[in-house]
Amino acid sequence: MICNVLNSLPGDRSREVTDLLAGSEHVRIERIVSHGHSSPETGWYDQEETEWVLVLEGWGELEFENGDRVMMRAGDALTIGAHSRHRVLGTRPDGPTVWIAVFYR
Repeated sequence: MICNVLNSLPGDRSREVTDLLAGSEHVRIERIVSHGHSSPETGWYDQEETEWVLVLEGWGELEFENGDRVMMRAGDALTIGAHSRHRVLGTRPDGPTVWIAVFYR
């Protein structure tokens, strides 16, 4: 069945919404929709899996524990290694930021 990940975006903008698109024992593919959201001040992601992330629409700024910052715009993709502590500094406040995240070991 065909699925358009830019259709049926969640109407609730008060929280970031994550939908599982596909997965198996070794890989998970998610759609994440943000509306001006960011990680909590103390909210570092420290994931067991490697993450490949793509911005389909909008923008997001990531910060890594070592101080590096990455601005991602529509079409940008990034691989984040397992246990590479990072957080989202901000996303587009005036519309959705749509991410595709692929997690794998």
